[in-house]
Order: sequence, then structure tokens, then C-alpha cells
Amino acid sequence: MAVITYREALNHALREEMERDERVFLIGEEIGVYGGAYKVTQGLLEKFGERRVVDTPICESGFTGVGIGAAMVGLRPVVEMMTFNFAILALDQIVNHAAKIHYMSGGQFPIPLVVRGPGGPAHQLAAQHSQSMESYFYHVPGLKVVRPTSPRDAKGLLKSAIRDDNPVIFIESETLYGIKGEVPDDPDFTIPLGQAEVKREGRDVTVIAYAGMYYRVLEAAEELEKSDGLSVEIVDPRTLRPMDKETILASVRKTHRAVVAESGAGFAGMGSEIASFITEGAFDDLDAPVERVTGANAPMPYARNLERLKTPSKERIIEALRKVCYLG
Repeated sequence: MAVITYREALNHALREEMERDERVFLIGEEIGVYGGAYKVTQGLLEKFGERRVVDTPICESGFTGVGIGAAMVGLRPVVEMMTFNFAILALDQIVNHAAKIHYMSGGQFPIPLVVRGPGGPAHQLAAQHSQSMESYFYHVPGLKVVRPTSPRDAKGLLKSAIRDDNPVIFIESETLYGIKGEVPDDPDFTIPLGQAEVKREGRDVTVIAYAGMYYRVLEAAEELEKSDGLSVEIVDPRTLRPMDKETILASVRKTHRAVVAESGAGFAGMGSEIASFITEGAFDDLDAPVERVTGANAPMPYARNLERLKTPSKERIIEALRKVCYLG
């Protein structure tokens, strides 16, 4: 088992799936000669050639449409968004076509398509490049939505996404590309879509968090364990649609308290959905109302001090955990 970065794990997943299945190809901006804006596709053009690693003009709607058409005729395209904020330009292709063609064709045309790239808060990239886009796609029937947290998750989930016969929205995190972790070398290693993971065992309160928020929650949990003896369980959904509700509910039924942490703006966000099904499915097990910790309902500022205020902090997570546990 190798210790590699999140970026390298994604690269290995793409390389292994392209070696395994000649129908897999990559398409997007600067993914070939430049090796990707975040170097996820580095070295793949040299290995597989320009027919399978396709550099495109700056036209998200156009190259996403090419990917959908290729999927309809039996290929397995992986479309890279330089940042998921740019997927807004391809929403018609993703929402009206990729998500619906299988249904509207009576099952004649599966769409084995992955749309991947970085999303969520970054480091001083301001309002148009720092949005948490997952709730945009979570609402759309026909799409699967994945947000990997660790290098291991990144590799295992991306390989499963590429093998899936449905369109998968695969949103990575710009702030995680450099983190390291153990990742299996086995080219057949996959993590099934729709399977949450208890990443930290605890007994007093459950926190549901994914991607970059997981690491902030982990810091808060470790601090509270030292200061208050609080035992915090952390559940990472990993796949947001389909959501593994049973793993989350089982944890809440064990701890009797829940906090949901998300980097998005909060209103009608992922935290709202998760808090809702926890309340519906485990109401009689709760000893306190579900707490949410979300980003501020404002565009992301460029200034570093304001960016910190916009995104959920360790201190706000600690405050929510203390509140839900009646610690003052």
C-alpha cells in the first residue's frame, strides 16, 4: 500500500481505468500538454495519445456535449472541469441531457459519463471560483454525486464512477490535492458508490462531514476530547447521491446527537437535506435538535480575513458540538 497524494490517487485511477478499458477517454481544457490545471492528468497524454486525452477550447457546454454524445455511442468519457464553478456553463448539457437521456430513451441509451474537477472553498480565488456546487446537482434525478475526502476515497470512488453506467458528478477539493494517505496499489481496488464511512468512532455525538470540512471537524473533535472528554463520531457520506442514510442514522441512534458541517452557504444545502432525513428517521433517538454549521450566506470574498469568516471555522464547529451536548 503506497502513501501518495490525493492528486496522485486521482491520476492513478484514471491511468488504471484507461489501461483496463480502451473505451475510457479524457476531455477538457489543458488536460493534455499542460497536464491539467492541478496536474491530475499529468503524463496521460504521453502514455495514451491525443485521441484519448483530448485538449479542448474554452467551451464547457461544447465539450460536455461531446462527452454525452460519445457516451451514447458506447464510449466512457471523463470530462474535466478546470473548476466546478465552470460547470454552470454546461448545466443544460448535464441537467437536460446527461441526466435524462437514459430515461427519455426508454433505457436505450445509458450515459456512462464522469464530470470531474475541483470545487468548494479554495485559497483566495474569490466568489466565482469558490462555490460549493454539490447541491446544484444533488437535486437532479438521474445524476450521481460524489465528494471524496481522502486519497484512498479519491482513487476508489473515481474508479467506481468511471465503471458506472450512469452520469456521475465527481467534485474534488482544491485544498486537498496535496494531502497524503495510504492507497491500495491493487488496480481492481474500488469503493462502491453510495457507501458512507465512519471515519472516527465516538459515543457522544455524530458529525456528518465530507471533503475539506472533514479535516476541520477532526481538529475540533480532537480538541474537545482533550478539553471536555467529548467523544465525537465522524461519518463521511462520500457519495451524496445516492446517500447512505442507514450508516448515518445508525451512528445517530448510537450517539443520540447530530451536527452537520458543510462549506456551502447553508440555505437549501446539503446540510438541510441531511438534517431533514436524520430528524425524520431518528427523531425518537435524538436528545437534542440537529445542529448545522454552514458557510455564510454571502459570495466568497477575496480578502483572506473575510474568506475565513465566510467558511465554517473550527471554533464554530466546537460551538455547535458544545451546544448540542449541552456543555454551555
